[in-house]
Amino acid sequence: MTELICIVCPRGCHLQVDPENGCRVRGNQCPRGETYGRDELINPTRMITSTVRIKGAMYPRCPVKTSAPIPKHLISEAMKALDGITLNAPVKCGQVVVENVCGTGVSFITTRDMQQL
Repeated sequence: MTELICIVCPRGCHLQVDPENGCRVRGNQCPRGETYGRDELINPTRMITSTVRIKGAMYPRCPVKTSAPIPKHLISEAMKALDGITLNAPVKCGQVVVENVCGTGVSFITTRDMQQL
């Protein structure tokens, strides 16, 4: 039995997931908790947020995130894809910074407009 705390909503249900019985989930108070518990045991994924350098803007860093969750085991490799990236202002929110991160089909995108100085 694996115990998890659900992070899908603010309720924070304490889940018990039984991998020996088809990943049966107990302790969830909504259907999303059941899905989260099963997925977290079988194929955990995460959204990644970070920053990259930017030239010609008010701030030296521009916030970015993945456009969708990626497998948890790829986080370190995905972060390496941001090494050496430098944007030039101006940039728009949602602009693609790195496409197809680690072959997942997911992109890193900007999460803020950054005007040129």
